[in-house]
Amino acid sequence: MIKADRDRMMRVDQAGEYGATRIYAGQLAVMGNRAPHSAEIAAMAQQEAAHREKFDALLVRRGVRPTALQPFWSAAGYALGAATAILGPEAAMACTAAVEEEIDRHYTSQLDEIGDDDPELSGLITEFREDERAHRDAAIAAGAEKAPAYPLLSGAIRLGCRLAIRASERI
Repeated sequence: MIKADRDRMMRVDQAGEYGATRIYAGQLAVMGNRAPHSAEIAAMAQQEAAHREKFDALLVRRGVRPTALQPFWSAAGYALGAATAILGPEAAMACTAAVEEEIDRHYTSQLDEIGDDDPELSGLITEFREDERAHRDAAIAAGAEKAPAYPLLSGAIRLGCRLAIRASERI
């Protein structure tokens, strides 16, 4: 694996973890700490912040620049979180389930690409993928599929995630 490919992976992964923190911030701003699942969302947000911190440190240590789209992802993530929370707790959980489904696929693809070339990076991705799967499963258990127009909402969010991944890899 060449350095440019590793740099691309780290850049997009850091952006994704950052975006996740912003989604949860938007949800919690709307729902507060009294809404159903707000404690669970807050716990997931803390886990995503820890993921981001590890990717931030890795980028610095390896001299990789973050995506130039970070300000956009900040606003877009927050807006997505707030909008889904406005639709209700199930829609907030649907957002989590959709995002984490795409991240699971993305991380799995990255692990296939890395192979044995970078044990540190693959170790982080493996650890974080398990956390993201747990978030997805918790969101489904919390009623994500009961959200209004769940298939449409989930599909739109998943498409947005795929587009964000492609853009952050390059910009």
